[in-house]
Amino acid sequence: MSETTTAKTVVPFDEVKNLAGADLGVTEWREVTQQMIDTFADATDDHQWIHTDPERAKDGPFGAPIAHGFLTLSLIIPFWSELFDVTGVKTKVNYGLDKVRFTSPVKVGSRIRMQITVKEVSEVKGNGLHLVADGAIEIEGQERPAVVATFLSRFYA
Repeated sequence: MSETTTAKTVVPFDEVKNLAGADLGVTEWREVTQQMIDTFADATDDHQWIHTDPERAKDGPFGAPIAHGFLTLSLIIPFWSELFDVTGVKTKVNYGLDKVRFTSPVKVGSRIRMQITVKEVSEVKGNGLHLVADGAIEIEGQERPAVVATFLSRFYA
């Protein structure tokens, strides 16, 4: 795990193809708070006690409340924006995810960040580019990441 964050990679649309295999680095650390967890619980109607009841969660399997896996996964969006942007485009689309795994729980108060590598870039219909990136959301002080996923995005000029 690298200890330093990476400057944002900003490239023009015509240069995105050259990024296949590029390591985009790591984001800043972001603390996962109980307020974030509670807000996510309200938005998704998932109020399971392991997330939203700090007193009960102390005696639970993780010793503290944990973030919803999908909350941690959703942070790919701000993390991605922190690491990467494409100029000279009309539209940017989060196309989806492949091979998502929640490999470690994120306890309230933990700090997480994302590391991402561009796996491949291909052309798509409509003057677009399809980018496939492998990412891991790391938990500070832990060897095992919270989430590993392949993130898919498209850019149209």
